Amino acid sequence: MESLINYKLVSASLLYSFIGIAILFFTFWLLEKVTPENLWKEILEKQNMALATIFAAFIIAIAIIIGASVHG
Repeated sequence: MESLINYKLVSASLLYSFIGIAILFFTFWLLEKVTPENLWKEILEKQNMALATIFAAFIIAIAIIIGASVHG
């Protein structure tokens, strides 16, 4: 009887997901190191909404790039 779930594809999808999340966290860390100010301090303590919007757009753009590269 054929299995409805192809475990090889599921494991590959999980692996690519973890790789994508790791790359996303790495780019966040890299952006945090490159910018002159502490991003979390600016966004959370000083309530800098402009920086939060730009940073959110950056994270979404990186996520789209990672998703497209993983998808092939």
